[in-house]
Parts: sequence; C-alpha cells; structure tokens
Amino acid sequence: MEQSSAGSNKVDESGQPGAPGGSAYQVVQWLATRDEVDTAVQLYEDMSAAQRDRLLKEAVGATVEERKSLVEVLRKARDFTGAARLLQGFGSDADAAALFEQGGNQVEAAEAYFRAGDIAKAAAALERGGALERALELYRGLGARESMAQCLARLGRPLEAAAVYRELGNVHAEVEALCGVPVDDPRHLESVLRICTLLDNEGQPRRALALLVDTLRGSEEARKDPAVLAEQARLLRRVGRDAEADEVLAQLPGLGSSNSGVPPVARVTPATSGYGYLKAIPIFGELSLEDMKDLYRVAQQVLIPEGATVLEKGAQGTGLFVLLEGTVDVFSGPEPDAKRLNTLGPGAYLGEISLIQDGPTSAHVRARTAVRALRITRAGFQHYLDTHEGAALRIYRLFTRNLAARVRALSA
Repeated sequence: MEQSSAGSNKVDESGQPGAPGGSAYQVVQWLATRDEVDTAVQLYEDMSAAQRDRLLKEAVGATVEERKSLVEVLRKARDFTGAARLLQGFGSDADAAALFEQGGNQVEAAEAYFRAGDIAKAAAALERGGALERALELYRGLGARESMAQCLARLGRPLEAAAVYRELGNVHAEVEALCGVPVDDPRHLESVLRICTLLDNEGQPRRALALLVDTLRGSEEARKDPAVLAEQARLLRRVGRDAEADEVLAQLPGLGSSNSGVPPVARVTPATSGYGYLKAIPIFGELSLEDMKDLYRVAQQVLIPEGATVLEKGAQGTGLFVLLEGTVDVFSGPEPDAKRLNTLGPGAYLGEISLIQDGPTSAHVRARTAVRALRITRAGFQHYLDTHEGAALRIYRLFTRNLAARVRALSA
C-alpha cells in the first residue's frame, strides 16, 4: 500500500483529520490558514503556559503573513501580550501598543507607543506602569504641565509639583502639594506660610490658622520664627480673635502688645475648598485618601457669571461641576418658557455621568447667581482613570451599582 504524504489523514493534537505532524505552532498555523480559526483558538487556550511560550518562540521566524494569521488566533484567545509581541517590528507598533495595554503590560505598551511616535500615550502608559521618572521626562518634553505636576506629586517631590501648579493657577492643587512637604525639609516653614497665604486668599483663614497652630505646636523653630508668629497674629485678627493676636505680638521683639506689627484686617466669611463636597459624590465613595487627594488635584476652580449657561441640553457632556458658592437653575430645555425643574446650591453636583459615559446632556442649567465651582473635565478624569487603575475599578463598580439601582427604581 502506498504511504500517504507527510501529515495527511492524520489526527494530531488538534483533533482534526489531515492536520500536519510536528510542533504546536505548525498545527495552530495550519488551522488558521484553513479558516479554522476557532479551532486554533481552542487548541491554543488548552495548551500549557510552557507550550504557548514555545509556540511564540517558534513564531519569531515566521513570515509577516504567517504572523498576522497567528495574531488573530492569539487575539481571540485573549493572549493580548503574546499577540502584541508578534506584531512588533512590522510597522504595527500602534496596534501592538494597544494590545500590550489590554494585556496589562504598560511598560512594553509605552515602548511600542514611543516607536509609533505617540509620545503622549507612551508617557501615560509609563505613568500607569509606575515608571514615573520616565513619564515625567516625556511629559516635560510635551509641555504637559498638569501631568508633570501629578507625576512630581506622586514621586514625593511636592515643592516642584507646587511650583508647576502655581504656574497653572491651580490654587487648591498647590496647597495639597505643599501639604506634602515633610517637617524636616529646610523649606517646611516657607511652605506653611505659603499655604496660609493661599488659604486666606481663598476665604479659609480658619483652616490656615489651624495649620499654623499645629505647626507651632510641633516645631521649636516655628515658635522662634518672627514671620510665623506675625502670620499667626494676622490670622487671629482675620477670624476676630484680637486679644489672642495681641498676646502673640507681645512675643515679638520690639512690638510688645502694640498693634503696629499687624495692619488692620477685614473680617471674612469662611469659604469651602470643595474637597468635602467632592468626596461626598456617590461614585467616589470607595476611593482611598491618596486617590481622593489625587482626584482633587485634577479639579479646577471656575467662576461662572450670573445668567451664564452651565450645561446645555443636548450638547455633549463636558465633565463634572461641584457648586461651592451661588445657585443654579435646572430647566427642561433652553427655551425662554422652559419649565424650571430645580434650583441647586453649594454641595450640589452636575454632569457626573459625562465623566464616564459619552452622551448628550439631559437638562439645561443656568447660573441664577454668580457661581464658584470645582470642575473636572472629561479629559482630565479619563487621564486620572488611566493612571489610577485601582480607583477606576472602584468608581466603575459604584457607578454600575448606582445605575442598576436607578433601573430597578424606574421598573418598580
């Protein structure tokens, strides 16, 4: 009897008649080229990790077309990292980078994005992968100062982060960064005084005074520093505690109990920083302190004039607004005779759905009075999610839970 040609009428580990003998790579490749991709996927999924590793090493010497067919198998088997490595070196770096990201391999994704010329995505992938110094270098080259500041803060370089936030005009982020300056840093007292000035300018002299008192209690150097004592006296006057201010001034050489060391100051109405309001939003309810502080630094304070449109019905959502001062009216539409549905004040928030879902705004919102608010843009929030995977998981979990509760309530 005549022998069949190599591999014909043979049942190999694929379970398919006619499959060639030889390595697992040859079998999978043979199935893929015969449009039996699903069978090839199942075979690949059933392999041990060692077998898959051998297959990928053998595939290194394959032609471009053979690799492409194998990439499709690996992609369907959800071996995203393996598929990405097969794509490298064939002008498919952008596709490889996306697959590396799907596989959770951020550093290799960054390298692929870099080769593809997408420096911004390379920097973000490095940041996600914890390679913060390299990410910082790329952000600096791009002039992406917000991302630079975030990296500097996460690297434990608060003074540098604060300097960038100061350039950006992001006061509360500068405050948060300066709060991270350790007590043994030579510029600690300088940082404390800067925080006090910023907080006072923002209408929070009581918070500034509490910080200064805490610093004085823990630092002999602070208790001997004339600038710190003078600032304490000034803040005491700001909150109406003139007698205590005089006692502090009496400790300053050459001033005695005279008021000449501190000029008269106006009393102020306390203002909120908005951190507590932001923290109270349900989808942020499981964030850790560190993640919550990072999110707070993403927010920018904005001033909205009376009568201005805050959210336009039917327009794409632009992000979250948290009201700090003033009130807004919520209408059914933009028409002059539209029904007023609600009036919201400090602590209320708008547009949180647009942070996660890209869709049109469902209501029309106008400022009834001048409004001060915290704003987190959709782009800024997406970058936060990309670089805080644990926080992203908690946010999406709560969002899904809240969405399910709304659906149940509507169905009841």
